[in-house]
Amino acid sequence: MNSAHREGALPRRPRRLRSTPAMRRLVAETRLHPAELILPMFVREGASEPIPISSMPGVVQHSTESLKKAVTDAAAAGIGGIMLFGVPERKDAIGSGATDPDGILNVATRIAVAEGGDALVVQTDLCLDEFTDHGHCGVLDANGYVDNDATLERYRDMGVAQAASGSQLLGLSGMMDGQVAAVRDALDGSGFGNTPILAYAAKYASAFYGPFREAVQSSLEGDRRTYQQDPANRREGMRELDLDVAEGADIVMVKPAMSYLDVLADAAATSPVPVWAYQVSGEYAMIEAAAAHGWIDRRRAIEESVLGIRRAGADAVLTYWAIELAGWIR
Repeated sequence: MNSAHREGALPRRPRRLRSTPAMRRLVAETRLHPAELILPMFVREGASEPIPISSMPGVVQHSTESLKKAVTDAAAAGIGGIMLFGVPERKDAIGSGATDPDGILNVATRIAVAEGGDALVVQTDLCLDEFTDHGHCGVLDANGYVDNDATLERYRDMGVAQAASGSQLLGLSGMMDGQVAAVRDALDGSGFGNTPILAYAAKYASAFYGPFREAVQSSLEGDRRTYQQDPANRREGMRELDLDVAEGADIVMVKPAMSYLDVLADAAATSPVPVWAYQVSGEYAMIEAAAAHGWIDRRRAIEESVLGIRRAGADAVLTYWAIELAGWIR
């Protein structure tokens, strides 16, 4: 006799809850919602029209004019927010454009806030890499090493400039020690005590940032392994997260998402503040390239990839598919 039918034994049939689309939807443990999606956007100084990014099909560097419609479209899609990155015409050793009120990122922020209103959260990337002629996320010392504390002074000024331009959430992505405490102190001392901080707490030195460097026209010399985390390390991510929370981070981030779902799950299990994840340019490019060759089902792959990030514990996801995905799930 089959053991499932012996006296006292109950048949085990998990498939009963997979029998129809309606049943699967009813018992789904994880769901996607447009409000949990954030769209990264690039704005290029001097551009007269949107400029396609070859390694990220469907993504562009916006002009300040095309940004207006893009923000309006994002708001209409019901997504939670946008994250702005500036692409300046001129760069220098200390990233002067990052703190210039008329620099491209601060100009774009004012435009986005005016267009988006209260419909979404306008967020800004607080890092020097787009603005420095050497492409690093901070100021270099005489030996070419990123000077942590000198960089913090630049971050303080950058944070105040972005808040003054109307940024509603500052995304600290530079991975300098003490950056959250430094920017929090600067904001509080300048009348921006209500401006929240998103800390890229566990940001790894990843190969999957490649297309992003085209998107921001990076001038990077060398690599960022002396300040971004080693991909081999899991516990270190939790140490960074704990430090950022203690310094006053309102939200913490794991970046990239795909290769670090274990770190993301750890963060979600312990963090007292919201945990987000960034589905980075390389993740986007791989799916788009495979789909273009007919090797995978594009829509299913996109949905599954973002669902997996949410299932691992992300409260919100930065993804270049935010608007398209929002249209599918609304």
